[in-house]
Amino acid sequence: RSCSFTGFSTVQSRKLAKSLSRSSVRSRMSLKPPKVYHSLQKGALIWDPKPLQVKKIFEALKKGLNEYLEAHQAELDYLSGRHKDTKRNSRLAFYYDLDKQIRSVERYIRKLEFHISKVEELYEAYCIQCRLRDGATNMKQAFSLSPATKASRESLLELYRNVQECTEDMCFIEGALEVHLGEFHVKMKGLVGFARLCPGDQYEVFVRLGRQKWRLKGKIETDDSQTWDEEEKIFIPNLHEKFEIKVTELRGLATILVGVVTCDSINFFTTKPQAILVDITELGTIKLRLEVLW
Repeated sequence: RSCSFTGFSTVQSRKLAKSLSRSSVRSRMSLKPPKVYHSLQKGALIWDPKPLQVKKIFEALKKGLNEYLEAHQAELDYLSGRHKDTKRNSRLAFYYDLDKQIRSVERYIRKLEFHISKVEELYEAYCIQCRLRDGATNMKQAFSLSPATKASRESLLELYRNVQECTEDMCFIEGALEVHLGEFHVKMKGLVGFARLCPGDQYEVFVRLGRQKWRLKGKIETDDSQTWDEEEKIFIPNLHEKFEIKVTELRGLATILVGVVTCDSINFFTTKPQAILVDITELGTIKLRLEVLW
């Protein structure tokens, strides 16, 4: 049994190695993201890919892009209808202005369609590498249980290289996919606290998404309005990080922690601005209002 298993391992590992070399993303796809992915920097540790998280982001991203596509297609249909009526009975200048708008919307629709196709292409390549890595991992585990022979050790070494190559390719695709996630425009709408917020109180809100940070200070005025030193910040979405929000109360030289919460960004990939009400304290006595536009 051990001899037949070893023979099988040598043949299969060679076939798998050939398959992986043919499927290598970086040799097959001309992906050149404008930013370097952290896992591929020289001397950096390879991040462990998270296929389930990537799948959730991909589905949310594709849904949001299709929403934009449908909205612009509806706009194009409306303009085209007006264009036909205008051609029969209207001023020439107005007709040309409509024609210009139609061409602009058509160009944007083509860009959206290309964007969607690129995202789908990246995710399809990601799934292929994920399946190849799972196959190589399962074979590696099986061979590690077999009797130690020269052939099995060579097979294990080959499979280890294949797993590493698939992992690097998956990290590469994750980085390329991040480039297509767009931007989150986050607006500060103020704190809600009812009796907890008093005139003269000062607060600091700290919002972080990965390495991106936003620190702003606000004050409760005598008429219960709020003034903040900043109102809007642009964040670049990523696949792995969640928004972390920290609120502290400023009392002279002392600071009192009000609360720290995390917020998933998966629901922000939509055409409409998202109004968010975040419970800062456990009992919800102080809340933070934000608006996110993708």
